[in-house]
Amino acid sequence: MTDASTRPRADLRRAAERYRSEPAEGIETRHAFSFAGHYDPKNTHFGALLACNEETLAPGAGFDEHKHRDTEILTWVVEGALAHRDGDGHAGVVRPGMLQHLGAGSGVTHTERNVGGAQVPVRFLQLWLQPDTFDAPPVYGLRRVEPEPDGLTLLASGLPRHAGSAALRLRRSDAALYLVTAGPWEQLPTLPEAPYRYLHLTAGGLGYRTVPGPHGAGHSMSPGDSVRATGPAFADPMAGPEGAELLLLEMHSAVSYG
Repeated sequence: MTDASTRPRADLRRAAERYRSEPAEGIETRHAFSFAGHYDPKNTHFGALLACNEETLAPGAGFDEHKHRDTEILTWVVEGALAHRDGDGHAGVVRPGMLQHLGAGSGVTHTERNVGGAQVPVRFLQLWLQPDTFDAPPVYGLRRVEPEPDGLTLLASGLPRHAGSAALRLRRSDAALYLVTAGPWEQLPTLPEAPYRYLHLTAGGLGYRTVPGPHGAGHSMSPGDSVRATGPAFADPMAGPEGAELLLLEMHSAVSYG
C-alpha cells in the first residue's frame, strides 16, 4: 500500500519481509520500500515517506561520500555510534537517544561510518521524507532527546503548531516524528491523528487492534516490525512485558510529483 485507501487500515509489515541488500562490505540494509536495485511498483512510498532503511555497519564499515538532494533524512541510532561528516563542514556522532536531521536541499555530500575504534556494529534507522520546499540551502541538526514523562516525545517537525519547540525543524510543513515509549503492559499514550501514520517498533513488544471496536483484529509487533496506518486505524495499543519503544511519523499528505 502506498497511499490512503477509502477505509481505515493498519497494514502490518514484519521485519523479515524487508528487502535485504549489502551495498558495500560490512554493510547490511533492510529496506521497507523500493530502493536502489529493488523496485516494487506497489511499494514506493507511504504518505510523504520515501524510504525507511534499517542499517547495520560492522566495525570499520560505512558509506563512502555520496550525494543527496531535496530529501529530509532523519537518523535514529538503536545501538552503537554513527559518525557523520558532510561537505558543508558539519560533523557529529549519533548515539542512542539522539536524532540527526539532514535536509539535503539543493544538494549535499556526506559520509556515514561506524565510529572509529568501535568493537561492535552500529545499527540505526533512517527515514527519508519528501520536503515541500525544494532547492533550499542544506541544513543539519543533531539533538539529544530526553523522553517526556507521558511517553510521547516530539523529535522533529515541520508543523506550524510545533514552531518554537525544541524539535528539529523539518522542511515538510505537515509532518512530525515522535518517540513513543511505554512501560511493561502499559497503554501507549494518546497518539496524534493523521491521514497517514507510520509506526516502527525499535524495542520491546506491542499489541494493538486494527480498528477500534469489536471488529478490530488483534495483532502483535516485535522489534523491526512496522505498521502503515490510515485514518483511525491502529487502536488500543499496549506494550508487552518488556515495555515498548517506537518511532511514529505523523503525515497529513502524500508525496507529490510535478
